[in-house]
Formats: sequence, C-alpha cells, structure tokens
Amino acid sequence: MTRIVSLIPSATEIVCALGFESELVGRSHECDFPASVRDLPPLTAPKFDLNGNSRQIDERVKNVLGLQRQAQDALSVYSVDEAKLNDLQPDIIITQAQCEVCAVSLTEVERVCREYLDTPAQIVSLEPMQLSDLFADIQRVAEALNVPERGVELTLRLRERMDDIAHRAADLPTPKVATIEWIDPIMAGGNWMPELVGMAGGIELFGRAGKHSPWLEWDDLWAADPDVIIVLPCGFDIERAREEMPALTQRPGWKSLRAIRNGQVYLTDGNQYFNRPGPRLVESLEILAEIIHPEAFHFGHEMTGWMRYAVPVTVS
Repeated sequence: MTRIVSLIPSATEIVCALGFESELVGRSHECDFPASVRDLPPLTAPKFDLNGNSRQIDERVKNVLGLQRQAQDALSVYSVDEAKLNDLQPDIIITQAQCEVCAVSLTEVERVCREYLDTPAQIVSLEPMQLSDLFADIQRVAEALNVPERGVELTLRLRERMDDIAHRAADLPTPKVATIEWIDPIMAGGNWMPELVGMAGGIELFGRAGKHSPWLEWDDLWAADPDVIIVLPCGFDIERAREEMPALTQRPGWKSLRAIRNGQVYLTDGNQYFNRPGPRLVESLEILAEIIHPEAFHFGHEMTGWMRYAVPVTVS
C-alpha cells in the first residue's frame, strides 16, 4: 500500500478520482471532498485569523506575507504539522507551487521533509495555471501512483464532458461576463476561468487564460458594464459570499450596472468548485453554462452550486 498525503483539496480529489482514496493517510485542513476524507488527520493550518470580512482577511494575508519577505523566509500563509507528518511516514506528498495563498507552499513542504521526516517521501508538486495544466497534473499524479492508464482514462472523460458543453454553446450569444474571485478588494477570475467562461458561451472581461487572477478597480468594472456578474470568492460558499456582497452593492453606481438592472448577478460556491483545479472543474463549467445560457443547459446545480443574487428587502 502506498501511503499518500495530499496538502491541497484539488489533489485530494484527483487522488480519489483515480481510485486511491483508501491509501490517503493525511490531508490539508481544507480537504473536504469526498466527505469521507474529513476523517483523515489534517496536517496544515492557516497562520492568520479566518474570521472577519473579505477586506480584513486580505489585510491579514498580506501582512503575513510581508513579514516573511522582510525576514527573507519562505512565503507561506499556512503551517505544516511536522511531527504528525513524520508519524504518518508518507511515501508520496502532493502539494502545489501555484499560489502561496491557496495552500502551503512547495518551499515549506520541502523544508519540512528535509528537516523532520525520518524516511524520504516523493514530493509531487502541481502548478495548474490553465485547463491543459489540470489534465497534465492528473497525469502527473497517476504516474506517481504507477497507474498512468487511469490518468489517461480520467482525462479523456473530463475532456469529453467539457467538449460537449463547448460544442453546444458554440452557436449561442456571447454575453460579457465578469467573474469575481475576491470581493474586497475586487479580484477578477484568472487562470482557467476565462477558458471555462468561453466554453460556457460567454466572454470573460478581465481575466486572461494562464495568468494569475488580476486585482480590479471598481471604476474598471463599472465602465465595462458586464451583462453578467458571477461571484465566486476563493474559499467561500454561497452563504458566505452573500454575507460579503455589501462590499460590492454599496459601491457608487452599483444599481446602474446592466447586470443589476437585468437581474444577472449570481452567487456560487467558489470554494467547492471554481477555486479547485481538480476533476470538479467539469461541474464548474456546468454551473457557468446554466447561468450564462439557462435556455440551453440544465444540470441541476441551482441552489447547491449557484443561485441568483436577490437584493435584500429592507423594511422601513
């Protein structure tokens, strides 16, 4: 039996999709799908307080990173439980090098392995920036687990489902879409998001495929006047996204936006779907297709993966 530790939710989902859930022995504090992996010991923890609003969380993360830069330390806003990791004696540790804010950094994992593990472990580092990288990462994990054929099969199934949606959406109208990955300050969806929006039949206004998610000024969003606004904050479910919406709705000119006037603002579960570059990016594409072209697509994700944003009614 191969003893596997996954330190990022998307990797955990890849391992399970390849049929190796029973060989997982440890996870990150954010790994929660499939639900059964919650029984595994968590090996990571944030170095900042997760309570508070979007602005406060952003400031805390930037403060942690700033202090580490001043001290010339490795950049990571998450810690690893070195003793617990050593107790598990993993054969393979899967981590990432894409973003120091998304999960524990590769540099930190390498340091912990070098300084604390009694026996060496193979480190598999994923770095997804666009959809093609997702498929390459699936294959990378499959090869590390000595089942390359399963990687090929899984990738083929995911591509076929995505290609079917893209083909059906190809001749439909293409509304201008703004995807919001963080609410305050505003960050637009980047990396794989522009590709997903395009496959679902829309045009992403701000993000660029294969590039990190860009910070966005409110005036730029207002000037672009998108047809559709899709809110998918990193790490937030639908209810948490709804709680954060006043940071957008209280901006000057919010009510004059075309998307607001036409009721085309949507909240999604960014934590479970869009922010995890794993097999469920297919479901993320399905959600986008349902939102952008409800006349053509219905996969049953409404109210679980997404919902239309309704302006709260105030009683005077």
